Amino acid sequence: MGQATPHDLRGLDRRYRPALMAFFMRRAATHSDAEDMTQELFAKLARAEDPAMQNPDAYVFQMAANLLRDRHRRERVRAGYRAAMAAGDPVDLEPIDPARILQGREDLGEVSRALRELPERTRAIFLLYRLEGMKQAELATLYGMTTSGVQKHILKAMGHLTRRLRANP
Repeated sequence: MGQATPHDLRGLDRRYRPALMAFFMRRAATHSDAEDMTQELFAKLARAEDPAMQNPDAYVFQMAANLLRDRHRRERVRAGYRAAMAAGDPVDLEPIDPARILQGREDLGEVSRALRELPERTRAIFLLYRLEGMKQAELATLYGMTTSGVQKHILKAMGHLTRRLRANP
């Protein structure tokens, strides 16, 4: 599919900017933060080699949820560091253990492979629910389905991941 053209991005901007701004405004501190995150999302879309736009609504909002999660994670780390420095406590750093890092990467790879085996919709619903903390009712509205349908996708994904990870200890 290649990188998005400026024409594609203008269409996406017209279609998604108001919804993205509302999404970020509900979850961000200021209008400026929401605007920054919306711009960052469109910049990522412009750089995407294969934007996998079979379901653009789900793709764009999954990207938005990931962006918000990353920003919150960075803020928590920064706040913890600032608090530790203000208290005069030494910053709690674990020593780098190459074996632990390698095991973590292998574990993450297994989870990633297991997730890729799921149907696209099931994977997206599971990730938005478990990693992004979206409510089942929000997912039902986003995907035009019932809450019980969302629950079935989540259970299907959890069962698959459990079986796959137990099979490869």
